[in-house]
Amino acid sequence: MTDLLEYQAKELFRAVGIPVLPSQQIDHPREIRQLKIPYPVVLKSQVRAGGRGKAGGVRRVENTIDAIATARRIFNLPIAGEYPEILLAETHYNAQQEYFLAIVLDYQLQRPVLLGSSQGGMQVEAVLEQVQKVAVEGEFSPFYARQLAIAMGLRGGSIDSVSDILVKMYHLFATKDLDSIEINPLGIGVDGEVMALDGKIAVNDRGLQRHPDLIELMGVPPASDDSEACLPNSTLQRLDMVNPKGNIGILCNGLDLGMATWDTVVQKRGKPAQCWAIGAQTSGILMPNDSLSQGLEVALERMREVSEVKVILINILTSPQVAETMVRAIANFLRPHLDEANGESEDRFERPTAAARALRRETSPSTLSNPSLPPPIVVRLPGVQLESIEPFWDELPLYWIETLEDAIARAIELARSL
Repeated sequence: MTDLLEYQAKELFRAVGIPVLPSQQIDHPREIRQLKIPYPVVLKSQVRAGGRGKAGGVRRVENTIDAIATARRIFNLPIAGEYPEILLAETHYNAQQEYFLAIVLDYQLQRPVLLGSSQGGMQVEAVLEQVQKVAVEGEFSPFYARQLAIAMGLRGGSIDSVSDILVKMYHLFATKDLDSIEINPLGIGVDGEVMALDGKIAVNDRGLQRHPDLIELMGVPPASDDSEACLPNSTLQRLDMVNPKGNIGILCNGLDLGMATWDTVVQKRGKPAQCWAIGAQTSGILMPNDSLSQGLEVALERMREVSEVKVILINILTSPQVAETMVRAIANFLRPHLDEANGESEDRFERPTAAARALRRETSPSTLSNPSLPPPIVVRLPGVQLESIEPFWDELPLYWIETLEDAIARAIELARSL
């Protein structure tokens, strides 16, 4: 599941006829001088975390001087650890009433559910106290939208206005394979005009390849024909989860471990970019053979080619024998890049324990800025006997971490420093 930013969600709203305000994307404070929308303007931080308003990421400004100063503050304001790369400048709207509307895929009920509250905005507790639910049984019809509007306590023309928005939301939800779509708040003006003042959309990553327009909107690089290539006795597969704004590449043995590692990185406020799984049929079963080493090297090389990936996190659980094979594969991947950086030959290490000795070393800061080397690699690989590992390859951007929690913490720290 991938969350869209507000400006991306509103582009989809606009495409299906959900009214949104005139707006403009801002990549740098200096672009404020080229604003084409009249003041007052609301500047909004474009991050995926909630609570932007309370954190100071949404500000109203009255003139260019105040707008430039405010834009600089918002660009430098982290919200839940995320800094915005884009601000949305939007016309100010005087809402007389605010509603909350959403459609979610309820996995327990195995059907879409319409949600609505007569109380919208930043006060989440108040929204939840008033929320009404209508489960969609069978084929959707506008009847469900009217049913929710009435349950919300709406009367007169408001029923038709809100129902029309819900119908368009459901069309977007169904045709784009969304996990959820939310408008909070839906503003109601003095003349009864409705306006989507904020929007959130969660895209189902498994259905993303069916929607080239979403891929283009999100800026996701297209998958190559062999992105899920199968190697003999060892399947290499990229998980459907892709975050174009992420900076940590993940490599695990098995799909389940990959997804669990991704979720843990997110919980620790890290930003995973993509995840590769390796192992027989991606079940995570690893056998010490050449195809296994080849698969790991291929996955590392593909993550290295993604410019957004600043750190690679390896989390592999296997036997000590296979762990030695993994260490050798990491060595074979790193050695040519190290030789290139040093202007040496590309002879590979043949001893299984050779690369293991590198895992004990702490990388020097100068290594992290060497463009000839791949991103720093944080390795959690239980089963390697550290007592027999001697320091070598001091130039390598490689970290050996014993526990997953510490490995994730180091990967996030490195990603934020680069």
